[in-house]
Amino acid sequence: MRILALWACVVFSANAFAECTTTATGRTVCNNGQEAGGYNRNTGTAWTSERNQNGVATTQTSKGGEAKTKNGKGIYKSPTGKTCMKTANNQGCN
Repeated sequence: MRILALWACVVFSANAFAECTTTATGRTVCNNGQEAGGYNRNTGTAWTSERNQNGVATTQTSKGGEAKTKNGKGIYKSPTGKTCMKTANNQGCN
């Protein structure tokens, strides 16, 4: 679920040009509106996110997690095989 939160932060801070900034928590975030990436030196996790023509963002972490999100709804697959989802009316993991 942390990936979804990271992705939401990236979407709301989209810029027309690629820019890299360091957040207050030490994360380096680069974003150009369609692709984004970052690195959290506190956890040692790097991530990249790319939005397709349908508006679905696919975010992958260096530790093997993957999230696909659109309009606040999404599916997250952890490196261990656990799947979590959030819909308009429900959220949970299996």
